[in-house]
Amino acid sequence: EEGEEEELRQRFMAPPVSGLRELRRRRRELRSRMELLIMETQAEVCRALAALDPGAAFAVDTWERKEGGGGISCVLQDGDVFEKAGVNVSVVFGLLSEEAARQMRSRGKSLRAKDGKLPFCAMGVSSVIHPKNPHVPTMHFNYRYFEIEEADGTKQWWFGGGTDLTPTYLNEEDAVHFHKTLKEACDKHDLKLYPKYKKWCDDYFYIKHRGERRGIGGIFFDDVDSPSKEEVFQFVKSCAKAVVPCYIPIVKRHCHDSFTPEEKLWQQLRRGRYVEFNLVYDRGTKFGLLTPGSRIESILMSLPLTARWEYMHTPPKSSKEAEILEVLRNPKDWVH
Repeated sequence: EEGEEEELRQRFMAPPVSGLRELRRRRRELRSRMELLIMETQAEVCRALAALDPGAAFAVDTWERKEGGGGISCVLQDGDVFEKAGVNVSVVFGLLSEEAARQMRSRGKSLRAKDGKLPFCAMGVSSVIHPKNPHVPTMHFNYRYFEIEEADGTKQWWFGGGTDLTPTYLNEEDAVHFHKTLKEACDKHDLKLYPKYKKWCDDYFYIKHRGERRGIGGIFFDDVDSPSKEEVFQFVKSCAKAVVPCYIPIVKRHCHDSFTPEEKLWQQLRRGRYVEFNLVYDRGTKFGLLTPGSRIESILMSLPLTARWEYMHTPPKSSKEAEILEVLRNPKDWVH
């Protein structure tokens, strides 16, 4: 047993929030299995990124939430390849704030509180990677599990998540590789999932006030609670395992590409859009900001180190810059 604990410790970036002993005691429960999965995903992704950027190191920051739970933030800044890469795990529990409950009810959740109280547990791994080179796309992924106990003791549970790509310039080969890898992960479970979650991704990452998507999509889903807890968990696991293979080859392919100051400027402007989406529309960011005692630094980790907002910037017609805008306005089918 000692040896097993040591092995787990070595496998993760930090000791799990719930503690190894507690996870082992409840290892058959889905909550514990999900926590192990997000810890493993965090470590896998951090190691893959660190291998590409040997000059930089992840700062590992563990934090506690006095209302219950905590998290582990791993952030790499100012590397040679990555300007900022963050991979966060959080496991929080306690009572849902009125504001957060209202947000969920607005999505059709019927939550029956007991004396106005709703005990909840939320956990997930989320990551945003902003590379230095404008020819390497930004990537985001997030996989999460939610459980709420209602007045009569019944539990509502659901999973959510997704992985999506935000290139500064369009590279068809990269787009196809990214989408194909995600499609394979979905297809193992049900052939209907990829087309459904690809469309959901295009619809979700939509910057309404700009009339464009945040990137070239991927997959996105939320509130998934069928066919069964086990089947959804296995699906989420396949998606989490697809993160490294869908993205790392793209980084390797382009991290040494040469680029001009104009291309760097366009990257900064595109990052401005990224910030707009995250602060105005993103549900995870909003939920985090509405949850008492949540850690603001970790929630805003998704923002780039640098970005620009120029007044009335329009790229010339038929330029490389105009090409990506066209795809952001009219999403494409990359796999058929």
